[in-house]
Amino acid sequence: MKRPIVALLYDFDSTLAKSDMQNFGFIPALGMTPAEFWASTTEFSNKTGVERTLCYLYMMIKKCKEKGIPLTKDWLKSMGKDIEFFPGVLTWFERINNFGKEQGVKVEHYLVSSGNAEIVEGTKIAHEFKEVYACEFLFDPETKEAIWPKLVINFTQKTQYFFRISKGVYDANDDVGVNEKRLTRRIPYSNIIYIGDGMTDIPAMILAKNNGGKSIAVYPAGREDKVADLVHDGRVNYAFVADYSKGSKMEKAVQLIIQGIAIAQRLGDGQGTI
Repeated sequence: MKRPIVALLYDFDSTLAKSDMQNFGFIPALGMTPAEFWASTTEFSNKTGVERTLCYLYMMIKKCKEKGIPLTKDWLKSMGKDIEFFPGVLTWFERINNFGKEQGVKVEHYLVSSGNAEIVEGTKIAHEFKEVYACEFLFDPETKEAIWPKLVINFTQKTQYFFRISKGVYDANDDVGVNEKRLTRRIPYSNIIYIGDGMTDIPAMILAKNNGGKSIAVYPAGREDKVADLVHDGRVNYAFVADYSKGSKMEKAVQLIIQGIAIAQRLGDGQGTI
């Protein structure tokens, strides 16, 4: 019997990781504090009008040149090893996968982030994702150093990956496949769960929620205020403390969603199966 597929799409910074991924290794290596680095990117963006995601990528290259640090892919990857995650994240994927199997469902995990793909590659959870969509650098073939943004994902561009994942069109450069009209999809919209933490996730959250999927906002313990507007304005289905531990409210909610999808799929036409 074919199993329905459930896709969990995640933001990274302040969703899985406790803060921006650059804060843990990259920025300290520059001899700066996170507040100083992000203030410099905001100042540059305000002064030049450069889009904010492009701005931080530019500033990464600029600051490394100023400090004499070769901004190579391997060096960036090493910046992922010390990232701190919210409780339960390291064991979350295996637990959710196993629950899906118990329900007759295949669970797939996807990362959709405005952070650095190269840093994500060096984290303890990189192997958990079927696909990682995040900003990437183009590296000089001789010096191995970053010279230009290769792929940029800002908060509105995140939405295209909702459609790519649904259709199974994973190549970020495949503009034809992602825009083709298809009567059937590898993963129906109703089988997609988007998990994020704030304003930059709103377009993707709304897209999931309004198309029959589910959107979940997470926040640090004691900081309900960070997602209050998302809940009040109906941007998300649910909001939970960013606790991915066994038995947490977050885990129980996702399990119930998966269980509901499994039941609905068995009663439906079988679309979204493997």
